Amino acid sequence: MSNSSDIKIVDAPEGYSGEGFFATKLDTVVGMARANSLWPLPFATSCCGIEFMATMASHYDVARFGSERMSFSPRQADMLLVMGTIAKKMAPILRQVYEQMSEPRWVIAVGACASSGGIFDTYSVLQGIDKVIPVDVYVPGCPPRPEQILDGIMKLQDIVRTESVRRRSSEEYKELLASYNIS
Repeated sequence: MSNSSDIKIVDAPEGYSGEGFFATKLDTVVGMARANSLWPLPFATSCCGIEFMATMASHYDVARFGSERMSFSPRQADMLLVMGTIAKKMAPILRQVYEQMSEPRWVIAVGACASSGGIFDTYSVLQGIDKVIPVDVYVPGCPPRPEQILDGIMKLQDIVRTESVRRRSSEEYKELLASYNIS
């Protein structure tokens, strides 16, 4: 049984407080809201998908991080989790799924196969999904443990929390998408 001393209250973001009010920057509030309500779209093709299933189960419980709402429609997701071996024939479908997601969208490459092709250095396997779509976080392992997947989600939350609201309309971001021929 836990007592009230076990509960950790997170500090408020930087801002101004007074009697009955608290004010902070819009970027901070939007970042906090986005980081704690990521809607994942699992794109699982191999054994890493099984580890992700364990991450969703009660023992690891990804719901603690605001990601319990699985979306199997790209139009209703903002975090794409690519897990497993991606064949070169599958690359256009992966890209289409990514393009169907609305902005802001983030990508996590889960496992060695999604990150670099893994042990499959063959003509038919894509040697990393970053050849077709931009990746925000790489999770190592073959297959990665559920703790590693949770760590990847928490690293993405840090990125989302500190990202400017204006980043997606910046010239640098447009150049990044243009380098992948994504408009």
